[in-house]
Order: sequence, then structure tokens, then C-alpha cells
Amino acid sequence: MLDLKVINSVIEQMEQERGIPRAKMLEAIEMSLATAYKKEYGKKGQIIKSIIDLNSGKAEFVQVKIVVDKDKVVIREEKRDEKKEQEDKRRRGFDKDDGEKIEINEETGEKIVYYNPEHHIFLEDAKKIKKGAVVGDELIFPLEEKSDFGRIAAQTAKQVIIQKIREAEKVSVFNEYGEKEGQIVTGTVQRMERGNLFVDMGRATAILPFEEQIPGEKYIPGERIRGYLYRVEETPKGIFLRLSRSHPKFLEELFKIETPELLAGTVEIKAVAREAGSRSKIAVSSKDAHIDPVGSLVGQRGVRVSTVMSELGGEKIDIIEWSDDQKRFIEDALSPARVLSVTIDETEKKSTVEVAADQQSLAIGKGGQNVRLAAKLTGWKIDIIAVEGEYVETEGDAEAKEVKE
Repeated sequence: MLDLKVINSVIEQMEQERGIPRAKMLEAIEMSLATAYKKEYGKKGQIIKSIIDLNSGKAEFVQVKIVVDKDKVVIREEKRDEKKEQEDKRRRGFDKDDGEKIEINEETGEKIVYYNPEHHIFLEDAKKIKKGAVVGDELIFPLEEKSDFGRIAAQTAKQVIIQKIREAEKVSVFNEYGEKEGQIVTGTVQRMERGNLFVDMGRATAILPFEEQIPGEKYIPGERIRGYLYRVEETPKGIFLRLSRSHPKFLEELFKIETPELLAGTVEIKAVAREAGSRSKIAVSSKDAHIDPVGSLVGQRGVRVSTVMSELGGEKIDIIEWSDDQKRFIEDALSPARVLSVTIDETEKKSTVEVAADQQSLAIGKGGQNVRLAAKLTGWKIDIIAVEGEYVETEGDAEAKEVKE
């Protein structure tokens, strides 16, 4: 007789603290009891299951036999040497749960089934027990009730429960964070290892790789940190969450938190070009003519954009309005520089921009950053020319690069 109070207490605790479903915990306990029974009293090849009655606390043990066609199984008449039998198992492969060797007929490609009276039952015999039995059905036979298990069997049962709990917890964590993929999550800085930052998320560990960090940022163990969850990975060691603070989507999600118009869908972020920790450009549009998309992100007295900049360590953010007019879009993308004219070449996706002499350094930016970000944002190659006719070559002609997906 099982202690129902203890079982229910454990199941409820696992459900609340680790998010493991009640059914999964019950399945783990039943499997552990079946494993212990088989270890102590079972025979080779038996499939044993246990069924727990949560009303009475009784555990019922049953043996399962699979219905097979007598003409489609191999019946071994002679008893083989035990040592040779073990060697054969290792050579051919052996399923420990059901005692069935897995072997394929090379001519037909079908699975060869070796008959085991403890594992199989012939169709004609099965029909005597169950009238409508067919090949592949499972018939259940009750076993003698046992409650006294040896030390080894009990240890095996414990291992089964631990394994099943880990598997169930893994699935629970994967499902929970799988729903959060593509969102901002918060965790606690754990440690730095080979440039990678490990973040404690409570039920899982997140990794902020070196290349996904904002250059120059310092992380203190124990402090709270936010990151963009861009991937959830299932590994043999558990569930690992991949975070980023340099991803353009991190910038987008931060603005969604601060800007109700973005969440409502009235204002939309059309493109982002970012050099993390230094400067970013965002192109926005509005579906409502009465709403200023740039003003929505900037906020009253710049409070919204300032909040985002603070999270990113003072990263400068240029917000411009998206335009279907490519000339105008390129012109705005080069902000804060004032542009005199824009000429575009549709074939080569290249544009030539004229600016006043006193605006050329502003248009190009320090190290070519402004024109480089403008090229990323618009998707056009951009050349800057001073009005006096002096050609100013930008860094690699500021080739347009795709915004990081």
C-alpha cells in the first residue's frame, strides 16, 4: 500500500516548483515501480507495467504480451549458451525494455521478430482471450501483488524516477521558454567564462555570447540583466537559452516596451541598422495619419528614447520616418546631415548624394559610420559628393548590408 499523502504532496510540489505536469509525475512513479518489480521478480523479455490507484493507494502489476502471427516470427527451438546469447545481444542490438532483438531482413527490408513466450502471444491464442484480437494488439495479464523489493531493485526504481523527472522538466522548460523566443527576458548575471556570460534564468541557464554583447559593457555577478532571447537549444546537458544585447531586434523590443503605439500596431518599425554600443538608425511608419511615428518613439521631452538609450549604455539612436520615395528615404537616413540632391541608379541599387562642403563630414560620420548605417537601413550603396565637385570616397562605397535577422 502506497502512502497517498506523500505521493500527492510530491506531485503537487513538482507541479508548482518545476512545472512538471501531474500526469508525467504519476507516469514516472508507475514506471519506477514496474522497473523494480521486473528487477526483483520478472523474467527475461517480460513487459511489466504498474497501475496506481490514487483513491486506494494500491499498485497493480500487469504483464503485457504483443499479439503476433505464428507464420511471421522466428521460433528458436534450441536453447543457446547464455554467454553466446549475451554476445549476440551486443552484436545485433537489444531493446532492454521489451526484450526484443532488432534485426532486419536484408531481402525484404522487414523487421525479423524472434518469438519469446514471455513477450509474445500467438494470434490464435489471443482470440481465445479477446475475440477481436489482431496482430499488434497488446493483451494484459495480471501479476501477483508484491510490495517487498530488494535494495538493487529499489535503487533502480529511484534512478528511473530521477530520469523521468529530468526528462519531464526538460520538456516543461523547453515549452516555457520556447514561447518566449523572440522576446526580451530578464535574468541574474552568474559568471563570465571565456568571454561568454552565463545568466541564471531560474529554471534554465542562458548564455550571452561574446559576439552578442554590447562592446564595453561590464557585467557584475548578481546584477539583473535583460537580453533578447533569439534561440532556445535542447542539449544532452539541458536547455540552453541564447541571449543577445547587440541584436537589432533587442532595440525593437525595447521600444515596444516603451511605446504603446508599437504594441497596438499603429506605428511600425520598418528597418533597423545598428552598431551596438555606438549608434543605431531606425525607420518607422504610421498607419494613422494623425499619429507622428517619430514622435511616438521619441516620447514627450524624449523620455522614451532616453530610457532605451540608458538600457543600451548611452547608444545614440537616430529615428527617421520611412518613405516609399527612395530618394527621400536616403536623404532622411543620412540625418543629421543636410542633403542637397540624391540621384539613384535602380540597376546597380546605387545612389549618389550631393551635400554642401560643410556637411560632408557630418554625412559621412566618424569612421564612415553615418553613411554606413544609412546604407544598411535603406539597402542602397551610397556615395557622397561635395557641391564643389570634390568626390569623397566612403568606406567601401558604404555597401548596403542586410540588417541582422
